[in-house]
Amino acid sequence: MSSEPPGPGAPTARPVDLARGTNQSGTRLYNERLLLSLARRHRSLPKAEMARLTGLSPQTVSVIVNRLEAEGLLVRQELQRGKVGQPSVPYTPNPDAVLSLGLKIGRRSTDLVLVDFLGTVRKRLHRTHRYPTPGELVAFVRNGIGELTDNLSALDKSRICGLGIATPFELWSWEREVGAPGKAMQAWRNFDTAAEISAVSQWPVRLCNDGTAACAAECFFGRLEPLSDFLYVFIGSFIGGGIVLGGNVVHGRTGNAGAVGSLPIARIDGDGISAQQLIRTASLYVLENRLKQVGKDAAGLWRWPNNWPDYGGYVSTWIEQAAGGLAVLAASAMSIIDFEAIVIDGAFPAPVRTRLVEAAARKLGQLDLQGLTPARVLEGSIGPDARAIGGAALPMMANFARDHEILFRTGPAG
Repeated sequence: MSSEPPGPGAPTARPVDLARGTNQSGTRLYNERLLLSLARRHRSLPKAEMARLTGLSPQTVSVIVNRLEAEGLLVRQELQRGKVGQPSVPYTPNPDAVLSLGLKIGRRSTDLVLVDFLGTVRKRLHRTHRYPTPGELVAFVRNGIGELTDNLSALDKSRICGLGIATPFELWSWEREVGAPGKAMQAWRNFDTAAEISAVSQWPVRLCNDGTAACAAECFFGRLEPLSDFLYVFIGSFIGGGIVLGGNVVHGRTGNAGAVGSLPIARIDGDGISAQQLIRTASLYVLENRLKQVGKDAAGLWRWPNNWPDYGGYVSTWIEQAAGGLAVLAASAMSIIDFEAIVIDGAFPAPVRTRLVEAAARKLGQLDLQGLTPARVLEGSIGPDARAIGGAALPMMANFARDHEILFRTGPAG
């Protein structure tokens, strides 16, 4: 083999080390992940800018970037000539370096995707159902893994770092809202999702709440400007969410941080106070039920999440109702943590997302926000696939994302 360095944009021809945390010192691993995270967040960065943003010496950055390039994790782009100073060579993550599988378990549909290092879905499988069952899920995943990976080369298979699962917690407790027959969802109560999927997967399996997983997709793959602290909201059949602080996804004590659907929206009536959870007004099942009540086929909500049929004014009515609850959520969140932004995404077409975000921002502006620092209300950048892509992000984040705890872990030196 030639000893010459690869040219601009040339990926490595060998597998990437997918167990990086087991054979490198903490500081070295942290710095590698830090530079990878910066290149991902900014899309591309030259070495000098990486050094400026991190405070690392130019020599240290050069050594790390050269190593990441040699391993195929970063690729050089075309030389950029500015008006002042020396020309610079930006680096960007190599999309082919790492692949991952993502599974989204939904109340109305299930998705299995193969995702590259930039979050692009290379292959997908999608199925809808009245309600999910464990047996059908395992069969879908067993067959789906083969369908997505059997035609991959041996090299590409070696680049798959794992399978991540994005699932609602306690599926059995939502039978009425899902519309499942009595006790049909109770099989989930004693079903160990991670263990059962691990039994049909040759790759390591990680599991996360679906709202947090969608948040991870926005944090790891999103196309928004870099944000350090934001509340993330994803509206699917049910509304959920996640929290990002300091650029890191917060999982919480039990993995349920950002469970915004359970936020009680209070109503004061005379001497009494009543409350209804946000999930009852800002979830798509509310729109689904309304469409069914007037005799419309609501299945299009789940079959074509990127391009709904024309449901007319029913969508507009739902948007106004949901936006009111989202405004209260935003104000409540801002009063607890000084978020930069409230990011809203969902399993609906982009024009619906735009209208919902605009309505939520308008209604937020109508609330009494005295004493609160304003936060922007922004559209998410991933869309309906956020939960499945977020599932795929879990193994990648475990192996390649910035993680402060790496500095405090012990292990063999690199």
